[in-house]
Amino acid sequence: MIFFPVSPEKQRDLEERMERLGIRDEDLEEHFVRSSGKGGQKVNKTSTCVSLHHKPTGVMVKCQQTRSQALNRFYARRRLVEHLEGRRQEVRAEEQRERDRIRRAKQRRTRRAREKLREQKEQQAEKKRQRRGLAWSTDGY
Repeated sequence: MIFFPVSPEKQRDLEERMERLGIRDEDLEEHFVRSSGKGGQKVNKTSTCVSLHHKPTGVMVKCQQTRSQALNRFYARRRLVEHLEGRRQEVRAEEQRERDRIRRAKQRRTRRAREKLREQKEQQAEKKRQRRGLAWSTDGY
C-alpha cells in the first residue's frame, strides 16, 4: 500500500476496509487536477485535487479537501470505500426488504388456506346436518 501522511491506525483501518471490499490499488485509476477555491496561488500552481476512478464498479470520486496532494489521496480512497460500503448496505437492505415481503405474502397465503379449510369444514358439517335431518324423517323417529 501507499504511505499516507496520517496515523498508522488510520492507514491500517483504510487498508482493512479496502481489502474487505475487494478494492485493489491496481483497480484504481488516479488523476491529479488543479484545485479550485481557497488557497491562493498555491492551488493555482499545483495539482492537489485527486480524482479516483474504481474501474470494476465505475465509481468516480474527487477530493480537494486539503492543500496536500498526499492527504487528498488518502481522503479520496476513504471516500471511495465509504461510498462502496453504502452501496453494499443498500443492496443488503433491499434483499432484506424482499425477503420480508415474501414472508408476509406466505403468511397471507396461510391465512387464506385456513379460511378455505374452515369453509370446507362448514360445508361438510352442513351435509351431515342435512343427512341427519333426512334420516329422522324417513325412519319416523
